[in-house]
Formats: sequence, structure tokens, C-alpha cells
Amino acid sequence: MATPENWTPAARHAVAGSFLGWTLDAFDFFILTFVLPDIAAQFHVTIPAIAVALTVTLALRPVGAFIFGRLADRYGRKHVFCLNIAFYSVFGFATAFAPSLLGFLVIRGLFGVAMGGIWGVGASLAFETIPAKARGFVSGLMQAGYSTGYLFAALVFGFFYAVAGWRGLFMIGALPALLLIVYVQVCVTESPGWSVARAKASTTFAVLRDHWKLALYGIVLMTAFTFFSHGTQDVYPVFLQKQHGFDHATVSAIAVVYNIGAILGGILFGSLSQRLGRRHTIITAALLALPVTALWAFSTTALMLGIGAFAMQFFVQGAWGVVPAQLNELSPPGARGTFPGTIYQLGNLIASSNAVLQTTIAANSGGNYAIALASVAVCAALAISLTVWLGPEAQNVALAD
Repeated sequence: MATPENWTPAARHAVAGSFLGWTLDAFDFFILTFVLPDIAAQFHVTIPAIAVALTVTLALRPVGAFIFGRLADRYGRKHVFCLNIAFYSVFGFATAFAPSLLGFLVIRGLFGVAMGGIWGVGASLAFETIPAKARGFVSGLMQAGYSTGYLFAALVFGFFYAVAGWRGLFMIGALPALLLIVYVQVCVTESPGWSVARAKASTTFAVLRDHWKLALYGIVLMTAFTFFSHGTQDVYPVFLQKQHGFDHATVSAIAVVYNIGAILGGILFGSLSQRLGRRHTIITAALLALPVTALWAFSTTALMLGIGAFAMQFFVQGAWGVVPAQLNELSPPGARGTFPGTIYQLGNLIASSNAVLQTTIAANSGGNYAIALASVAVCAALAISLTVWLGPEAQNVALAD
């Protein structure tokens, strides 16, 4: 593997900027999952009614993926990446001032548009800059940024909830985002995979028309992947609070534990994919999640739930750790800013009902969240394994001129 110390400064800065952009984006998304009960109480509605905000955010992410991805293909990765960070930080901050349930949903919808662009633009910036041999490791590292953002949210919830309340938590990510924009502008160079000539020569619609079968395959795959991640993450803090009655400190501690597992799993399986292949690695991680489902969903003590959650996210995010490399390598040239992110977020759109689905199943089962969690996780793992087994791979294809 091409280790970071052997990379060019441009590669190191591109990976760092992309990782941090995805981390702060995930923080702004996941902080909501810890305070669903508080917001429901604030606006005098049920938890499923507030969980609609997660659905709205996920459903509108494809819009942002297309808009910001197309801008990145047309005008370059770096400056559009900074613009995208500014947009999601503004709407994340604005969430703290939502005056009503409708205002809250509108703000989270706009946040979803901004959130949708960051993964595709950041991934193209990183993967077009790094050596080909480093893609597996960087893929796992990039996806670990999502779990790092979740980990950051868990720590902020544990340490600051008592003094800041749910509104104050949404303000915390604004300053780091501003500093990140400065860092990217000063230290990151434009991707060598983008050029003015290529931008003028290619159109996204032509690329999608010529590669529609690949696009459909990617959407099916990312739908299964989205159910796998959000089905095991978004409602889990509510499950710990409502079904087990754990306090904020315990919920935060368990969330920290399982996000450490997610980070380790993403980096390990992403790195392994460089030797074992993308498809084989994804299938292995997805199937290994099946045996730990019972421990993760049906344990009765905080210790066993923490162990189960660590193992589950180790394998869930292990499979996800291969996705950035897999999608960017499969992406057609000329639309790499648009294609991977849009395909990813269209999968999010289809699976955006997950939070409402799981909370509704739990409500109809007498508050039993374990059934809702386990059923989605098992179905998603099997769907991923089958779809990847039937699909293509393009490991180490050239991504830059």
C-alpha cells in the first residue's frame, strides 16, 4: 500500500480536507438522532413525526449531489467543495433557531440538499489525487469520516447537552466548518483528474444516458447500503433511551464505543479490499454482520449492548469502507463529481423512509425497537451480498489524466 508518508503534499491535503468535510457533515446529521425525543417534546408531537426530518434530509440529498456534483465537474472540485461546506454549516446552525415543526422540517430539508453534495465532490477530489495503490486505505478512511462525525456528535451530546440543550448542540459545528474552508482554500490544490477541457467536453446527461445500466445497478446497491447503515444507526440512540431507559451519559458512552468500532472496521476492510478485491471484501463484511445481530439488538444490559453495537458497526462500516473506492472506480470519466454522489444519494432517497419505518414498527410493537432494528439489518446485509456478487468491479482503473 502507498502509505501516507510517501504521498505528495497535494494528496495528503486532499484526503485530509475531504475526510474532515465528511466528518463535519455527518456531525450535523447525527446530532439530530440523539435529540429526537427532546424535539418531539418541544413541538408537542410524537417521535415518528420528528423522525420525518431524517427522511426529509435523506430524500433531498440526491438534489444536492446532482447540483454540487455538476458544479464540480464543470468548475472544479476544490472551490465547489468549499461552497458545499459553507451551505451545510449554515443550515446546520440554522436548525438551532427553528421556530416551529414546519420551520424545523424546512431547514433540515435544505440541510439535506447541502449534505448531499459533499460525499461525491470530496471523494472525487481525494481519489483523483492519491496513488492508485492507496485507494483501499483512503476509501476506508473516507468512510470512517462519517463514523467520526457520529462519534463527535456522541461526545458533544454527552458533554454539552446538559448545558446547551438540543438547540445549542446544533451550533457547535459552525466554527470548525469555517476553519475547514480556510484550510481547503489555502492548502488543497485542484484535482489532477479535472480540467477545463474535459469539463467543456462532457455533459452529465450524456454520461448517464450512455451508462444507464450501471446507474441503475448503483442505485439498487446504494439503496441496500443505506438501509444497512441508517437502519443500524439512526434509531439506535432512541432504542437505548426508550426501550432500555438508559440516561444520556450511558447512551453517549455506547455511541462512542460503536463508532470506534465503525472507524476501525471501515479502515480495516477498506485496506483489505486493495488485496482481496472490492466485491469479495464487501460481501465478507456484510455477511459477518448477521451473526452479531442478536447480540446487538436483543441484549439486555448496557455492557452486552455496547459489545454488540461495536461488532455490528465494525462490520456495517467495514462493508461501507469499500464503497468510496468502488463507486469512484466504476464511475464514467467526465462525470466523477456527479455520478458517484448522485447514485449514492438516490439510494438514500429510496431508503429515506427508514427512520419513520423503524419507529412506526416499534410503536406498533408496543415500543419494541429491537424487532425493527434486527429485521432491517438482516434484510439489508443479504441484499448487499447478493447485489455485489452479481455486479461489476473496476479496481485500480485510472482516475486521473
